[in-house]
Parts: sequence; structure tokens; C-alpha cells
Amino acid sequence: MSRKSVRGVSMITAIFLLVVIAVLGAYIASVATTQHTTAALDLQGSKAYQAAYAGMQWGVFQALQNTSCVISPGVSIALTGNLSGFSATIVCASTAYTEGSSNKTIYRITSTGCSPPNAGACPGVQGGYYVERQLEATVDK
Repeated sequence: MSRKSVRGVSMITAIFLLVVIAVLGAYIASVATTQHTTAALDLQGSKAYQAAYAGMQWGVFQALQNTSCVISPGVSIALTGNLSGFSATIVCASTAYTEGSSNKTIYRITSTGCSPPNAGACPGVQGGYYVERQLEATVDK
């Protein structure tokens, strides 16, 4: 085999290796971006859960201490501190009943924590990622 016949083989091998490395680099960048987005959404989900929990606690307090129930469409609370940018929407339904000789009321409190809030409520996506968590509590007094 002469030198002339194998002259272009190293060039083809180099181009092939460059293409393989470029494809591998693009795949790694894609995976890294996906992992970053997933981690950010996980944090947002935790904050939405805490916003819903705060709203549920507020609703339980209103029901037990003030003997009142928020009716539909509910009350929306904009949160501050570490939960700024999140809101909690609380809806409560009450049912009166008699147990023995005493009158009681059952309160069903539903709290929805979300980001981004839209005028204090959580109707849908307003740009960026939308995260929502919902909690329910049932108490009687």
C-alpha cells in the first residue's frame, strides 16, 4: 500500500471524532439544562406547598377561633418573606349538625398555594413556570 492511497484516512477519522464529540457535548448540555430546570421546579413546588399550608392554617384558625367560614370564591392572601411571589387562596364550606344535645359545625377548608399569582388568585400561567399545590382540612367545632 502506498502513502498516496491512505493519505485522507486521518482527515476522515478526525472529522468523525469531532462530530461525535460535538454531539456528546450537546447531549450533556441538554441533560444539564433539564436537571437545572427540574431542581428549580422542585424548589417552587415546595414553596407552593408551604403557601398552601399557611393558607390552610389561616382557614383553620378562622374556623376554630372566630367561628367563621370563608365562602366562595374565597379569600386570597399574598405571602411575603421567603414565599414572596406566592399566594394562597382559601375556600371554606360549613355544615351544621346536631350531636346529642349540642349543635356543631363542620368546616371544610381548601387552600391552594401557587406561583405566579394573578391579582391574588391562581387561575393559570402568567409567564414562566406555573406551580400549584392544594391542601384540604376538615375540622369541627
